[in-house]
Amino acid sequence: MLTLLDPDRANQTFPPISKALNDPNGLLAVGGCLSTQRIINAYRQGIFPWYSDEDPILWWSPNPRLVIFPGQLHISKSLKKTQRKQIFQLSFDTAFVDVIKACAMPRNQEPATWLLPEMQEAYIRLHKEGHAHSLEAWFQGELVGGLYGIAIGQVFFGESMFHTKTDASKIAFVALVQLLTKWGYQLIDCQVHTKHLTSLGAQEIPRADFAALLNRYHHCKPHANAWQK
Repeated sequence: MLTLLDPDRANQTFPPISKALNDPNGLLAVGGCLSTQRIINAYRQGIFPWYSDEDPILWWSPNPRLVIFPGQLHISKSLKKTQRKQIFQLSFDTAFVDVIKACAMPRNQEPATWLLPEMQEAYIRLHKEGHAHSLEAWFQGELVGGLYGIAIGQVFFGESMFHTKTDASKIAFVALVQLLTKWGYQLIDCQVHTKHLTSLGAQEIPRADFAALLNRYHHCKPHANAWQK
């Protein structure tokens, strides 16, 4: 049975992630709110919100979990060639709101988006409070790709990415991983399987292993200059 969360108790404990449903894969709890406290508590346990405008807030912890270990980043020959050309100018935390709004745009002619206005507001608030960050790719002064996520300890929880120019999001992701490696991050959560991310070195691991890694690294501090320009 799914746990029903109280919207007025931001510090309410989530059920163990082992209680998540197998079908749909990872659904753990319903309801609650999108306060900073609740969202950070969720991520620390390997849980994230994901729902459509016809649903209540749904909380997930799928099994297996797609992750990338920074040292196992794979850059194809063609992507390395694009890197060398330096087509894109890269930045971080420069246009967080623009990145999240671009990520929220419907894709493949789909009329709806999972990144609802209240979700956008929650992550923008997390950014203002220093928890959420973005990596941007620019072409001739125009934002053409990027991604955003949440940083807790030595773990980065990737949320979404977008591109309007070929390879822009891949270049942004590679730049992010290289920065996170430099800053001492140990794990990047990619949530669920995509060909896009597996081509860059992401791999699926059992949820229990993911939870153990979170427990190990979420309380460890990255290098002091992380996210400082």
